[in-house]
Amino acid sequence: MIFSPEKIVPALMLLMAVTAVLGADDRNPRRRARELGVEIGVLKPGANNNISDVNGVLAGHATMQRGDSVRTGVTAVLPHGGNLFQEKIPAAIFVGNGFGKLMGVTQVDELGNLESPILLTNTLNVPRVADALIEYMLGLPENKEVRSVNVVVGETNDGFLNDIRGRHVGRDEVFAALQNAKSGPIEEGCAGAGTGTVCFGWKGGIGTSSRVLPGSAGGYTVGVLTQTNFGGVLTINGAPVGRELGKFAMKETLPYPSGDGSCMIVVATDAPLDSRNLKRLAARAMLGLARTGGYASNGSGDYVIAFSTAKENRVAHRPSARIQNQISLGNDETSPLFLAVAEATEEAIINSLFMATTTRGFAGHVVEALPIDRTIEILKKYNALNQNRDLPSWKK
Repeated sequence: MIFSPEKIVPALMLLMAVTAVLGADDRNPRRRARELGVEIGVLKPGANNNISDVNGVLAGHATMQRGDSVRTGVTAVLPHGGNLFQEKIPAAIFVGNGFGKLMGVTQVDELGNLESPILLTNTLNVPRVADALIEYMLGLPENKEVRSVNVVVGETNDGFLNDIRGRHVGRDEVFAALQNAKSGPIEEGCAGAGTGTVCFGWKGGIGTSSRVLPGSAGGYTVGVLTQTNFGGVLTINGAPVGRELGKFAMKETLPYPSGDGSCMIVVATDAPLDSRNLKRLAARAMLGLARTGGYASNGSGDYVIAFSTAKENRVAHRPSARIQNQISLGNDETSPLFLAVAEATEEAIINSLFMATTTRGFAGHVVEALPIDRTIEILKKYNALNQNRDLPSWKK
């Protein structure tokens, strides 16, 4: 990954104070859905079951949990560790519902390329985060003559748990998230841009998952990262968990959680897709959201950003030839990828809930974590749990 020496954030900036946050019971630590026998779909996940299973993809967070009112942060996804402006990649954006502030969408739609990392944050911090990302991009050594760059910054509104009007996320947090981006395990739940989010009335956050196609379907990998802050009727592996727990949108008795909110979905694949088929892939991620019980309500900004890391299709900022040749998977070969993205999105959203912890924040508001024990019992009741897995003793 490229960083100018003068831009490196001191390690101290990565240490955000963690106070007034109610964690999980030490005896029952939070675990990802698959670790508890919730196996979603039919395709197998990658080695880490996260977006970095797509070769070259990096992800990192800067998490802000300060005092009794700051619960926010920024999450960075880097399609590759080089200079994205100089080596752009095919990309597309699908708008499930446009109630949001996704920056950079029109140029991606127009040119079909992504030329910056993807950053996620809260609604009112999009301009500040974008400004810091522009500074980072202009500071890369090869970009000294650059006079225009299209940065992509997405958001959800974390104002229930976070002092969102304080606009606390700035340059230091952006640079920390970029510096912290890596492959391998990725922190989920109350991390980065998911620190203050709420999903289905429970604590939401960052979730991620991946799927690997069998060799007969190309052997490609699809990875998904989500920032969950939306509502609906929580469904896990087909089981009506939200209904059973008595917390769901449009419940007859008040109070019930609103269906409003937002969800940012980032999709990565190593399959050689052009921007047209990446947009088709992005659209199928919304099917994964729907499987969890979300319905893209009027006040929910639901966006999918999809990109391909296939090296043969990188786009040089100053190409050496007039004619550009790219390899593109045929339309008939995309269906397995569509299944993969629907499954990975569904599991990423569920992971965000399983990994998030009860959080107290702005104005004394408290959002409880999804009760895992009760959820597992509901999944057993509806035969939605893989009973053959060797579960932890405290879950049996």
